[in-house]
Amino acid sequence: MRVNLLFTLDSRYIGPLKVLLTSLRANNPGISFSFFLAESGMEEECIREIETWCGAYGAKLSVITLDGALFESAPVSRQYPKEMYYRLLAPSFLPEGVDRILYLDPDILCINPLSSLWEIDMQGNIFAAASHTGIAEIANGVNRLRLGIAHDYCNSGVILIDVERARAEIRPSDILSYAEKHQSTLILPDQDVLNALYGNKILSIDDAIWNYDARKYSSYIIRSSGAMDTRWVMENTVFLHFCGKAKPWKKSYAYRYGVLYQHYKELSRREWSNLAKS
Repeated sequence: MRVNLLFTLDSRYIGPLKVLLTSLRANNPGISFSFFLAESGMEEECIREIETWCGAYGAKLSVITLDGALFESAPVSRQYPKEMYYRLLAPSFLPEGVDRILYLDPDILCINPLSSLWEIDMQGNIFAAASHTGIAEIANGVNRLRLGIAHDYCNSGVILIDVERARAEIRPSDILSYAEKHQSTLILPDQDVLNALYGNKILSIDDAIWNYDARKYSSYIIRSSGAMDTRWVMENTVFLHFCGKAKPWKKSYAYRYGVLYQHYKELSRREWSNLAKS
């Protein structure tokens, strides 16, 4: 099985990307990966490191350099750089022959096989993504009210994209126009654009499995009546997403799965160090 994965980031997130790549390889034996990296101005050294890793483990890498002037009028910040929008433009720059791709934020760990998501029936939708809903989660309702949408508000950190359908139905000009027109009201910019324009074309998937918010252990425990404890997560969750400003590679990180991240970070350090020596 070959799986297409998309990453869009700048050089500041190369460290977390290395950890994510290590976790993907460790927990998906038998899967061949094709990686697509969309960037605009990433340091050449960072790209060479990724190319070396891909070469060592038999993965394919395609680097797609986009015009840095794109989204120059859209809201960006240190936490939300312009590269975050590139995932929405993916159908317009991916090569012909790529009919499905999985986008992942770099602040994610893969801790179980991802094949069942890759093979999911999209049921005619353009995207598959998860909403962070539940008995203790009010943000979903707030975001629905804020954007004037009737559907659940999906997180854009894990998105499966039907590229062929997206090419037929998504116009990049609509995305650029919406981002510029609503720049003063966008809070989570690319995520807001995704939900406002295409929320009714998103297949809902289970966030506890496919986009587990690592800050919300107590919320998952409450909504599952205690079933989704740490053991359940280790056996069932595929993508642990370290959402928000607090990041597990920082010493100040205080949430439950920070230690697990440190484990994969150390595995990654050894892996990339060995490659550098070879």
